[in-house]
Amino acid sequence: MEIKKDDLTGVKVAELIREHLHGMTLNSPPESIHALNIEKLRQPNITFWTAWDGSELAGMGALKELDSSHGEIKSMRTSSSYLRKGVARKLLQHILDEAKNRGYTQLSLETGSMAAFEPARKLYADFGFKDCEPFSDYKEDPNSIYMTKKLG
Repeated sequence: MEIKKDDLTGVKVAELIREHLHGMTLNSPPESIHALNIEKLRQPNITFWTAWDGSELAGMGALKELDSSHGEIKSMRTSSSYLRKGVARKLLQHILDEAKNRGYTQLSLETGSMAAFEPARKLYADFGFKDCEPFSDYKEDPNSIYMTKKLG
């Protein structure tokens, strides 16, 4: 599997982002959806990666710079045909390594509180993320769980 920085122009990438956004609408009320569309992922403070198995898109993930020491994980998604094959673990490790290389001391994320998001919450907890208060522009929301990890 190859993880590469992506320019968000490919058809397969656009399809996975659409799948991701649609999945959010199935599991979260509209006011609690914080997933980014393709245009918002193209912001200069966001780096976007895709994971490839040959010519097949296996997953995606992004890192948003909140400030010079704090990053946020965004748009983590595994293609449905690659679920439970370690794609998310590899992408998350890649993002953690990049955050450390950038000198970030903290990495945070928002995910859903519903049962559909349990696998994601477990993955983040396995990597040492702990529940925290809302960060950045987030507000208290019963449909969201906020997690953070100190980087050393």
